[in-house]
Amino acid sequence: MSKPLKDIVYKVSLVSTKGSMDVPIASIAFDSRAVREGAVFVAIPGTQVDGHAFIDNALDKGASAIVCEHLPEKLREGITYVQVINAARSLGLMAANFYGNPSEKITLVAVTGTNGKTTTVTLLHQLFSELGYATGLLSTVENRIKDQVLAASHTTPDVVAINELLVKMLENGCTHCFMEASSHAIVQERTAGLKFAGALFTNISHDHLDYHGTFDSYIKAKKKLFDELPKDGFALINADDKRGRVMLQNCRARPFTFGLKYPADFKAKILANSLHGLELDFEGKQVWFRLIGEFNAYNLLGVLGVALLLDEEEEEVLRQLSKLKGAIGRFDQVVYGGITAIIDYAHTPDALENVLKTIQKLRTGGETLVTLVGCGGNRDRSKRPLMAKIACNLSDRVIFTSDNPRDEDPMEIIREMEAGINPVDQKKTLSLTDRRSAIKTACSLAKKGDILLIAGKGHETYQEIQGVKHPFDDKKVVKEFLEMLHKE
Repeated sequence: MSKPLKDIVYKVSLVSTKGSMDVPIASIAFDSRAVREGAVFVAIPGTQVDGHAFIDNALDKGASAIVCEHLPEKLREGITYVQVINAARSLGLMAANFYGNPSEKITLVAVTGTNGKTTTVTLLHQLFSELGYATGLLSTVENRIKDQVLAASHTTPDVVAINELLVKMLENGCTHCFMEASSHAIVQERTAGLKFAGALFTNISHDHLDYHGTFDSYIKAKKKLFDELPKDGFALINADDKRGRVMLQNCRARPFTFGLKYPADFKAKILANSLHGLELDFEGKQVWFRLIGEFNAYNLLGVLGVALLLDEEEEEVLRQLSKLKGAIGRFDQVVYGGITAIIDYAHTPDALENVLKTIQKLRTGGETLVTLVGCGGNRDRSKRPLMAKIACNLSDRVIFTSDNPRDEDPMEIIREMEAGINPVDQKKTLSLTDRRSAIKTACSLAKKGDILLIAGKGHETYQEIQGVKHPFDDKKVVKEFLEMLHKE
């Protein structure tokens, strides 16, 4: 497949061009290592690496055209150069044009927010599959084309990969696709050029300030997705989140809300909440769900709202939702020897607090709650003492351990966490840098009827240490030690 460059740069904000715009383009690349003969190379200025430094490499590998923000001092003969205002945004528009704008041919819905993105898109994928649609999924845990699972390495793939995946979904008959849109991806223009049928905002709390710098910048990153929605799309926000309304400011899409507390277009009331599930009342319709906790009530409401905005029938949607389990590693349970272990991806202060408060509401009295928690290396350090404090405030025993230490010293990360706890809480804490040993200790502390929370990694099946990903699955390790230490 090849297209003339002039068709690929349609709608791109151009500064200048040098050379023929009719040159045929066989592929698009923004990494010089991926350049093939006849490609157009898009030089993107990055936070760590500037693509402009690799223009010569791309040309040596056979690139026919260069798209960049700054033209090189020396231009090669026979090569077309296109100078643009924003290379990252241009890449999105070019990818959409090159692949025939697949997002316009599929019902594409984005979900953004600090917590709940993965569960929400997973539920939407499961729901629409059960409703009889061929459905695609782009999530942190996995990408799916109907039942086919593809590996996921980022919350949101690069925009070239997204368009490639959308084309494959269309080729496989998919009519819908549900995708997570992370704040990083939105700022980096990985959603540029995509046409969304709508977007859902779950909530916003302390996260990724290492990247965005300030909380205000983080909010604006989420809002950018809503600012760019088309007029015929929908914008669905959590009415109970105090920053939810910000997403609707200057948004051209049709506004809708969901919530449990305040007036909303899609509203529910929690009737029952236990370790076995949730019972919700939707304006007189009472439905039992297999998911657990208030936060999942919000996720279910958001999913219901999306489905109804996509013209699905409410009664059938609720019936199908009541059968669904949710995402791997989100309030996932292992029950053995009368001990309930909960494995959850909670890796932000807000997510950890939500999970722990949910467990508190589900306790019947007398149980000991043991929480194991760590913080990732090379990430927002300011949340470390906050998470430690929350764990101590809402748990009977706390074990601090490694999450993905990456390039940092695990003990130094734990020290920064410990700085957040009150002296009176020190006696309830233990610090073990080895996560496997820490999980074994947590399991040994538990007795029949007790609850363990293993937080931070959830669905991940590895632990990243000094650039190496070692196999590690919290759920498998917990199950192994519960069976070994508490034989039934």
